[in-house]
Amino acid sequence: MDYIIYLVEDEANLNELLTMYLKNENWSVSSFHTGEAARKVINTPPHLWILDIMLPDIDGYKLIREIKAATPEVPVIFISARDADIDRILGLELGSDDYIAKPFLPRELVIRAQKLLARTYENAANQRRSLAPYVIDEKLRIAYLDGQDLNLTSKEFDLLCFFIHNEGQAFSREQVLLEVWGNDYFGSDRVVDDLVRRLRKKMPELKIETIYGYGYRMLTQ
Repeated sequence: MDYIIYLVEDEANLNELLTMYLKNENWSVSSFHTGEAARKVINTPPHLWILDIMLPDIDGYKLIREIKAATPEVPVIFISARDADIDRILGLELGSDDYIAKPFLPRELVIRAQKLLARTYENAANQRRSLAPYVIDEKLRIAYLDGQDLNLTSKEFDLLCFFIHNEGQAFSREQVLLEVWGNDYFGSDRVVDDLVRRLRKKMPELKIETIYGYGYRMLTQ
């Protein structure tokens, strides 16, 4: 698939290097050095945003809010010179799907992008299913209620599909973390609780049961 990638990185040399690596995957890459430049194309979305947190004009957190408000289904990878847990948690809270701390090898970013694109666009089943009162379109990655898009983030939709495909089974937080984030994520399993909370808020009729001291399971409808 010919993916469209938007890269937002203010360091000119790094921007040029990452653009080269991404284009070597035969992806179409548009690079931006400021948040304001990236902001102008939010309504013509790519398949993937790669977004630096520390920008000279617009804070990366502010920019992701605008991106997710306009296109919640488009995944985002945050890159930053800061490696604090709070940055990872806040980024995930705002809808980012992965986080990579500087310095990193360009090839690592490419691999993370490949995996995220595959999870988002290639591994989704080509079907629409009813999960009363919701309708789930796994091909389009949209959840509907009464015909209205519930605007799930990419990671919220990944979690929803994981529960749907494993109804009635109990999973630990560590298992959910591995299945939804992948084995290349090294953050705290607290992000699982946060993601479940956000999914419950958007889809309160889902029967997601908390197994205290262990994890979660979704009961059959």
